[in-house]
Amino acid sequence: MSELVLNRDTAAETETAAVKKKSGFARELNAIVTIVARGVLLTLKSPSTLIMSLVMPIVMMGMIGGNLSQNMAGGLGFDYGQFMLVGMLVNMLFMVTSQGLSSLVEDRDTNFTQEMFIAPVSRPSIVIGTILGSAFTAIVSLLGTLAVALFMGIRLGVPQLLAILALSPLMCLAAGSFAVLLIGGIKNKKAANMAVMIVTMPQMFLSGAIIPIGNSSGILLVLNRIMPMTYCLDLVRAVVYAGTPEYAGVVLFNPVVTLAAIVALTVVCLTVGTVLFARSETHK
Repeated sequence: MSELVLNRDTAAETETAAVKKKSGFARELNAIVTIVARGVLLTLKSPSTLIMSLVMPIVMMGMIGGNLSQNMAGGLGFDYGQFMLVGMLVNMLFMVTSQGLSSLVEDRDTNFTQEMFIAPVSRPSIVIGTILGSAFTAIVSLLGTLAVALFMGIRLGVPQLLAILALSPLMCLAAGSFAVLLIGGIKNKKAANMAVMIVTMPQMFLSGAIIPIGNSSGILLVLNRIMPMTYCLDLVRAVVYAGTPEYAGVVLFNPVVTLAAIVALTVVCLTVGTVLFARSETHK
């Protein structure tokens, strides 16, 4: 009889633990969705943000990319327009998402993060929600880049565009994780914006967004190999150029290796960055 009662108690404890685990997951998911919705709402209520997300592709794609296409694209062995378009799409996802993460520093100044941190929600959920909220603006900039490309006469097939859209959440998560690592210990929004800009702008040139890096060596080789955007770009180009003669001249790594590198870098940056940010908030 006592054994039957013990078994019942054990089963009840197991069921209670399962319910708590399920409710805990639902709470974390709800927190992420709420933070994402807040980010989307803030973007929609800020016309200047939407305008800049459309103006930036014109500057990057139309002016910088167009000038390079007219003066430096000869003899590459592949269509530089498509090469640049894919690079700029990933670059805009990285740049806009990274800049959006500075809102974490702003929320700290207004004590909004204090209110979130006292809630029964994990720190990673807060950071991931902020990253995905910033990704909405990045997607808008991606659409702006495509519009500029159409005006310039650069085309991508529908399957290729759908593949890029499917990979965009991973690109934004990688970008946001890297940004969190950069600004984790920074307490001033201007300094955070400067840190993000100092790192994201060189990536546009060093990771191969608009300039091929297949022949890089020395310090330039080291730099492009430690930049997350390098691997994100290479994965997207592997998908876009799959089955084409240009594949070998455009893609640097095996896609499986590239995906593993992206996941590893994202996990490391997200973990370390979240710890730094939480510690900075604790010692505010």
